Amino acid sequence: MNEPLLRVDQLEVVYHRVLTAVQGVSLIAGRGQIVALLGTNGAGKTTTLRAISGFIGMDDARVTGGSVLYKGEHLENRQPHEVTARGIALVPERNKVFENLTVSENLQVPRVAAGTKSKPTQEPVYEYFPVLARLRNREAGYLSGGERQMLAIGSALMCAPELLLVDELSLGLAPRVVEELMQRLARIRNELGLTILLVEQNAAVALDFADYGYILENGRIVLDGDPQRLRGHQDIQEFYLGTSKGARRSYRDVKQYRRSRRWYG
Repeated sequence: MNEPLLRVDQLEVVYHRVLTAVQGVSLIAGRGQIVALLGTNGAGKTTTLRAISGFIGMDDARVTGGSVLYKGEHLENRQPHEVTARGIALVPERNKVFENLTVSENLQVPRVAAGTKSKPTQEPVYEYFPVLARLRNREAGYLSGGERQMLAIGSALMCAPELLLVDELSLGLAPRVVEELMQRLARIRNELGLTILLVEQNAAVALDFADYGYILENGRIVLDGDPQRLRGHQDIQEFYLGTSKGARRSYRDVKQYRRSRRWYG
């Protein structure tokens, strides 16, 4: 069996040397897969991506346990430029674009930051996102939310990654825009052969496109499986897929509630 492109094993991340945000997270992403990391706000999804990409150090945090293996190489606590040079690009949740630069200038930033002397062509990005071609001379600060997300993905593609990390694709966007972006990501995966690790709160959308999914709660993986298994899991249906009634609860709360019902009959 081929070794997966990415293997995270028992990852532990500590902020400010005292606060454990992620504990014992393990996941794998095979070549050419779209893998969804699902969970509510504060579950540890962004922390996991930033630990993989090297940006965790900018948050006064460190990987204190476990391992991040990419093509068999350890990446724990590497600098972001080192991780990017190995073929991993992050589309962040925040600060996605440089607002005072044009679309075209934003697309040049990743390679300039990496110290690449050659001038890569932007045409493949414009092919996947034609609206950016029409707006190439517009400052990014004047783009819509969906256009900024396209630009952020395009900037990551300019790094020629093999592994694309996408943090909260749907955040603040209309459902129609999210659907279009997911379709573009699927096309990019199919045509470029990328592996995509997608962090999402919107489980329904993510599971429509993912090959495999992990549910993260309170810094730990609580369930994983292919989309069919996750959609069919009663607890996931109740909490993540919009079939619950009444007060919003965590996955663990739902699970404990069901156990109590079985116990007390």
